[in-house]
Amino acid sequence: MNEKDVRDLVGRIIKEIGNLETNPEGIIPDIRQEDYRTVLEVENPVHGEEFLKLKSNTDARLGIGRCGPRYKTKAYLRILGDNAGALDAVLNEVTPDVVARNNLFPVQTLCENKDIYLTRPDLGRQFSQDMKERIKEGCIPNPEVQIIVSEGLSSTAMERNIDDLLASLEQGLKIEGIKSGTPIYVKYSRVPGMDVITEVLGSKVTIILIGERPGLSTYASLSAYITYEGKVGMTEVGRTVVSNIHEKGTNPVEAGAHIAALARKMLDQKVSGAGLKQ
Repeated sequence: MNEKDVRDLVGRIIKEIGNLETNPEGIIPDIRQEDYRTVLEVENPVHGEEFLKLKSNTDARLGIGRCGPRYKTKAYLRILGDNAGALDAVLNEVTPDVVARNNLFPVQTLCENKDIYLTRPDLGRQFSQDMKERIKEGCIPNPEVQIIVSEGLSSTAMERNIDDLLASLEQGLKIEGIKSGTPIYVKYSRVPGMDVITEVLGSKVTIILIGERPGLSTYASLSAYITYEGKVGMTEVGRTVVSNIHEKGTNPVEAGAHIAALARKMLDQKVSGAGLKQ
């Protein structure tokens, strides 16, 4: 292949990708920032407007076009980019400033590092005796609502959503007339880790805001798991879940207000999970 052929090939690739013109610093924009729900890559669609209406309701890879039996270059690069984002979400650590600016009380499960956390889920549900004493000494005892935050399987979810979600939730609890305890950050926690803290502090309602396992559609989704008088060994039927909290799913601010309303219902009905009447 000569120089002209190379130039022609590069030109075709750039045209296939789209108008990815570089900015003044010579950097190509991140194609992951493009909202898939607003883009239709199928050439000459018969019902393009109707197709876009359907796409607006999902992040699924619909209407991305093809080149023969293969993805188009832009779609393929987007898959690679989303996969990299998902890996970063799982493997990266939450920066300390996220914990500090939200005034979270930091503790840690028996997991010593991220590798152990990913390979030993059981240790993410347990705390050392010293850590239990730290929680007991540093946090308000017997609160009506105890808030817990953890990156879980997506540090990206916590970093992008927790500021707005936590502020909305705390404001919602005040509006509902509910006294909350010391908000806690648990490093390397699994969902049942909340049950240990419930027993240590004696909280009525416990809420854990935790990053969910990422996928290629979104790697910044966070969920809230909520219990009334939870205990170690309880079944999952006793948990109420608010899921898919992120900017393209359940809005973090709206989610915070909704979770606060659920906490009030649990305190009134003295139940959570499948038994809660909503």
